Amino acid sequence: MADRNKKPGQALDRLFANERETGEFRFDTSVARVFPDMIRRSVPGYTTIIPMIEVITEQYARPGSHCYDLGCSLGASTLAMRHGIGDRDCTLTGVDNSAAMIERCEHYIALDDHPLPVSLRCEDILDTPIENASVTTLNFTLQFVAPDRRAELMARIADATLPGGVLILSEKIRFESDSEQSTQTQLHHEFKRANGYSDLEISQKRSALEQVLIPETLAEHRERLINAGFSQVMVWYQCFNFVSMLAIKSH
Repeated sequence: MADRNKKPGQALDRLFANERETGEFRFDTSVARVFPDMIRRSVPGYTTIIPMIEVITEQYARPGSHCYDLGCSLGASTLAMRHGIGDRDCTLTGVDNSAAMIERCEHYIALDDHPLPVSLRCEDILDTPIENASVTTLNFTLQFVAPDRRAELMARIADATLPGGVLILSEKIRFESDSEQSTQTQLHHEFKRANGYSDLEISQKRSALEQVLIPETLAEHRERLINAGFSQVMVWYQCFNFVSMLAIKSH
């Protein structure tokens, strides 16, 4: 599996390097330009999760079905799914509500050498029709959906998932224990410092994200997925306060 996330000429993330009035974090043109560097240096395990999405897709994608990457950003997980599908007769759709992200995603999809067509949609994933799905991915997307809309989205995905199909759900989580929350948060900050972020950058980005990124506990995610109609939910990856889950619908 080649590293399809690293693109030539990627810009370094310096968006929060200077003191600024911190507003709400937005996936605008400035974020899209530095996003690959930002997520690699901010999300521990991201460079492991993406190629494993390819492995999981290869295992579960079913001929004649649809596969979805909801919240596709620049298409890293879309490309992983594309290669995991291989030569099977599947459709692949990537969805993001940021026009800046979709524009750059189209470029990366075009540069990739795989023949499977990819349909990209610039829209809110809450409005995206989902049907006959064998693999759906939400890679650090649900945390940006309003909490009171998350159960509805999970139910729609579960209803549309074929028996034996899966949802790959990656999320930043919070912990029920204050002590564990504090320790895991501190370790995450040390990870970002080790990747060259200053204390000012860490603080300002955290302030911006706190207004839009609302994490939940693992128990809350499990309960919602089971209530939605998935029969089995497992954590297949965790690093600090970032996890990726596999929700399987029974045959």
